[in-house]
Amino acid sequence: MTSLRRATDPGYPALLKDLSGVLESARRASARAVNTLMTATYWEIGRRVVEYEQRGAQRAEYGAELLAKLSADLTLHFGRGFSPDNLEAMRRFYRAFPGARISETLPRKSRSPNSETPSRISSMRALADAFPLPWSHYVLLLRKSRSREALAFYHAEALRSGWSVRQLDRQIASQFYERTALSRNKAAMLARGAEAKPSDTLTADEEVRDPLILEFLGLKDEYSENDLEEALVHHLLI
Repeated sequence: MTSLRRATDPGYPALLKDLSGVLESARRASARAVNTLMTATYWEIGRRVVEYEQRGAQRAEYGAELLAKLSADLTLHFGRGFSPDNLEAMRRFYRAFPGARISETLPRKSRSPNSETPSRISSMRALADAFPLPWSHYVLLLRKSRSREALAFYHAEALRSGWSVRQLDRQIASQFYERTALSRNKAAMLARGAEAKPSDTLTADEEVRDPLILEFLGLKDEYSENDLEEALVHHLLI
């Protein structure tokens, strides 16, 4: 009877709502923390691929062969997420944002691909600070921006207004950059662009279960809640 009275206590719904909010906030924070490390890792992969190519042949077919071989080997060791198209996106990501040269000032020790030293870990976290948007945003920017100027505009507005990936996709599809450039009242256009629609919002569950995050965590299509929790904790600790 005591447990039943507690469950039907008038204050119980408020407690449940409060705890649900705590858990949702924690899930979003976990997803965003993993996302920053993922984005930094993919930029670093892109940098190393480009630098490797620059030391070798410059032919386009050489690059295609390299990505195909890397895709096969990385998939064998790390699972999905390393298709030739994904690796090409990482390479394009580095080329689009070469100014983030934090790695040029990193300790030499951290450059070893087999090193798991604290300096290497802190270096990756420092690099992550250079990319404030989630990886899904950068994939969309690289795939759909029609020019460098458009990419820079959408990157800045997504950061300034806190656009979700859905809102970014919607703004690109509506040619928001071009319409703003032609507008006589750019401030009003930017203010309207910052306004989100209900359909733009992602739930905490959608953020955590982003297919790109699941690939990075090495989780297959079918996984348990325990698998997801362990993968998140592992990547937050390293």
